[in-house]
Amino acid sequence: MTIDDDVRVVRHAEGVLAIANQAGILEPADVHVARELSSIAGESDSSVTLALALAVRAVRRGSICLDLHEALDPRWPTSDEGASRGPDSDETDDETQQDLLDLWPTDADAWLRAVQASTLLRSGVLRVEFGLIYLDRYHREEVRVADILRSRAAQDPPVVDSAILQTGLARLFVGEAYAEQRAAADSAVRQWTTVLTGGPGTGKTSTIARLLVLLGEQWEASGHTRPMRIALAAPTGKAAARLKESITQAAAQLSPADAARLQDLDAMTLHRLLGWNSRSSNKIRFNETNRMPHDLIVVDETSMVALTMMARLLRATRATSRLVLVGDADQLASVDAGAVMADLVDGYQQLAPSTVCRLATSHRFDSEIGALASAIREGRADDVTDLLRLGGAAVSWLEDDDPRPELRGQLLEHALRLRDRATAGDAEGALTVLGEHRLVCAQRTGPRGVRYWNRLVDEWLSEATGDPLWEPMYVGRPILVTRNDYALGVHNGDSGVVMGGGSRAVAQIGTAAGPVPIAASRLSDIETMHAMTIHKSQGSEAVEVTVLLPQEESPLLTRELLYTAVTRAQRHVTIVGSEETVRAAVNAQIRRATGLRQRLEK
Repeated sequence: MTIDDDVRVVRHAEGVLAIANQAGILEPADVHVARELSSIAGESDSSVTLALALAVRAVRRGSICLDLHEALDPRWPTSDEGASRGPDSDETDDETQQDLLDLWPTDADAWLRAVQASTLLRSGVLRVEFGLIYLDRYHREEVRVADILRSRAAQDPPVVDSAILQTGLARLFVGEAYAEQRAAADSAVRQWTTVLTGGPGTGKTSTIARLLVLLGEQWEASGHTRPMRIALAAPTGKAAARLKESITQAAAQLSPADAARLQDLDAMTLHRLLGWNSRSSNKIRFNETNRMPHDLIVVDETSMVALTMMARLLRATRATSRLVLVGDADQLASVDAGAVMADLVDGYQQLAPSTVCRLATSHRFDSEIGALASAIREGRADDVTDLLRLGGAAVSWLEDDDPRPELRGQLLEHALRLRDRATAGDAEGALTVLGEHRLVCAQRTGPRGVRYWNRLVDEWLSEATGDPLWEPMYVGRPILVTRNDYALGVHNGDSGVVMGGGSRAVAQIGTAAGPVPIAASRLSDIETMHAMTIHKSQGSEAVEVTVLLPQEESPLLTRELLYTAVTRAQRHVTIVGSEETVRAAVNAQIRRATGLRQRLEK
């Protein structure tokens, strides 16, 4: 395929934009936006137009802004698959790369001065602060988030009845095992804003459940005659369902009187909380002029919340509403732009230390998995490889260029047991088997990707059973819901198993209330789930997890990705990948350029 035939190459682009596009650094959208806005603003400096294109690219890849010092090397990772999209021949690729080096800016300070003197800056398209280049919208959102959080931290604290609080803490958090959670709840009661962070199994949700009881007692002690209005929310429907389930499970461990305070609490997506209506010209009901009525707002899985959504949430939250943001700052950040949770943990702690509460002790993992997760989180690559080589009852390492023979037995056995339970009509049994093992991949495509392994397990299953699996909704097919469907009551990230076959096929979807049967013909947004991406697995867990890493270095392969994958396992985790790949993952942190941390520290 030539350049003229490649739809990913902008044919009318010129100069460095054209070369960067041909080399795969810039997508067509980056180029089109930069060219159009530069033309409107009358910008003639090609380095400034390039900065604008790279700022658009940065947002698309998760950053809020652009750091020109990091952009000085034009050999940036070109795409999620890390492959150049230049012309076919190696000789032409070399020429393209050399042309790129010849045209690319080499002095970050001079480049920044050119942006500061540009018509794009004067016209308000670009903003510069902290030496970072922003698109105007994201600069405004970041400033607004920081201003609101700083304002909330400066407020006089809420009135607290200390005697009632101490009695409640002593009753709800008994023993040293709850010391961290007790301290976090004590701090949260005494302030308007709390950031509660901790890894899986550290008791974040059980702390929240008990915090709700404490705040309910404080509400009554302050003389209010109406019930406290509580909102529980999360970024996705699946995460909201898990939050509700976890609160229900935590309530079962409390006394009847305390558990009664948690009855009838529902959880919803942030979109629903804010009153999102895609059919309305004014799409969000709640905003800075019409704030939400809740007295307490709890947001779970905050690491998945992008900057834009956080700005909307804060603008719609009353100053006298308590706000509790819960999540694991070490997990993968949001799919959209921003690293809000990580910025809050670091920046807000400098501004108001008591607002950030950390839970460090995990009560879920085998000690081997916990030690491995800690080593990954702290970037100790030598310790990670030592722990993997040592192995044990809970950790395994498979270094094999072709892991198919080693993995075939376990994956096929799991698929056959799913089929057996589905054939027997045992919905609960099938869902239990589904949760016993999870194969997670860093990529969707390629020989170590989700698509390949889903097809491969289907082939093994067909060979073992003699069933050609021509029917898409075959008996025992594990499925993953990929879009919310409120009419059916399923959410993006829900999983299930197909029972029956053909026109009588019914999918049993696992929910907090138990299996929910849905005619398979009504489910349109699903995919097979013998394997799933690590991103999709976030927030879920399985008894055993196999982590399939790419054979080569990839921009997707990061410390946060590996940590998220390992912490999905309850009892056993197997890492499939070379030592070089494992070390590359541990040493590569997600680097999202933002200024939120600096704004909060000011």
